Parts: sequence; C-alpha cells; structure tokens
Amino acid sequence: MKKIAFYGKGGIGKSTCVSNISMALAEQGFTVMQIGCDPKADSTRNLTHGDLIPSVLSVIREKKNDICLEDIVSCGSGGVLCVEAGGPKPGSGCAGRGIITAFEQLEELGAYTTYHPDIILYDVLGDVVCGGFALPIRQGYADEICIVTSGEMMSLYAADNISQAVNNYSKRGYAALKGLIYNAKNIENEDEIVEKAAAEMNTKVLSRINRDPIVQKAENAGMTVVEYAPNSSQADLYRKLAGILLED
Repeated sequence: MKKIAFYGKGGIGKSTCVSNISMALAEQGFTVMQIGCDPKADSTRNLTHGDLIPSVLSVIREKKNDICLEDIVSCGSGGVLCVEAGGPKPGSGCAGRGIITAFEQLEELGAYTTYHPDIILYDVLGDVVCGGFALPIRQGYADEICIVTSGEMMSLYAADNISQAVNNYSKRGYAALKGLIYNAKNIENEDEIVEKAAAEMNTKVLSRINRDPIVQKAENAGMTVVEYAPNSSQADLYRKLAGILLED
C-alpha cells in the first residue's frame, strides 16, 4: 500500500491536483482512497459531482459510537473511496485534533483491511504543520510528502516551511519529501523561480501543471478534468503526474 500526503498553501490547488491524481490512478485499475484533512470537508467534491459527503467528525457528533464504515466512506467517480475528516464547529475546538480523531476512527473500524486500498492520498491543509496537520508526516500514515506550490511568494514561503518540517521528521524515519508539484499561475519568470526554490529546498519539481480554463469548467460541473475531458492535454498531465508518483 502506497501512502502519499499532499501539502501546500491554502488555495494553491491541492484538492484539484489530488482529485485528478486519484481519478487517473483509478483509471489504471488501482483501488484509491482519498482522505481530505481540511475542516471545510471539500477535498473530494470533484469526485462526487459537487456533492459534499458527510465528514467523519460530523458523523461522530450525530451518531456518537453507533458508526459503521459506510457512514464515513463514500464511493466516488471511478470507484475512488472518499473520506473527509472534517472539523469542529467554528470556534469550538482544534481542527488538528479533528484529523487525529478521524484517523483513529478509520483504524478502529478497520477501513484499510476492509477496502484494501492500493494507494491512499491525504489532502492536508498545509499552511501549518503542527498537531493533527502533521500527523501524516510523523505518525507513519504517509510514506512520502508532495508539496503543491506556484511561483508566488507566499506559496513558496509555505512550501519552504513545510519542507523544513518534513526534513526534520524524516531524520527520525518518518515520511520523506518526494518533491514539488508546480501548479503554474503564469507569473513572470515563474519556471525559473520555482526551479530555484526547489534547489534551495534540496528537492525537485515533479511536474508542471499548466493553467488551463478546462480545470474551472470541470470543477463547475463537479468533476475532475480526467473525467470531464479525458482526451485533453490537461488530463494527460495529471496522468503523467500519477505515473511519477507511483515510482519509488
């Protein structure tokens, strides 16, 4: 079972990338589980035709201990297994603690032994790497970390902070940094800026994802590009990235 966590500044396009990667892997016949680790619980919406699925924490609040896997794991497009950790009600608790609770609930209910996923993808709110948000890095949930970034200053600043955290944990035998996923914003000299930043982080750029209107059209339809426009060059970019992520 391969386990990859995706981090990056909020709004950088993590969920778009992860959902398209999930769909591309499912196309190849893999059993994929995507776990959204954001209180907004919207990581998987492009795999469910725009519908928001019940989050683990909302189900726990509603049903207490009377929970089964079908309550918190939904089958999305391509058979991707969709999970949303969710979070506490605004102003009433720690979002990081919510991720910990969700992970514990999945293990307690035997999600991994029941569904036997080949690949688990964690979509993590990546502006902070503390508490529950760092769980995929430091608790053995993920084997590898990918950071989604653009050439914008704040995006690269977040990426550098995340890379430092990952490298600190990797010295203890936890998840290692696989590289950057460059989600282009078409700013001036962006390619050079991102390559320079990757070198300073002692990592590599795994893929450049072009800025393309087809992405917004697909999301407006509640779909991934891979499903919405399977013959497009943009869909092929996600398929190529999925192949890179499968490499050891």
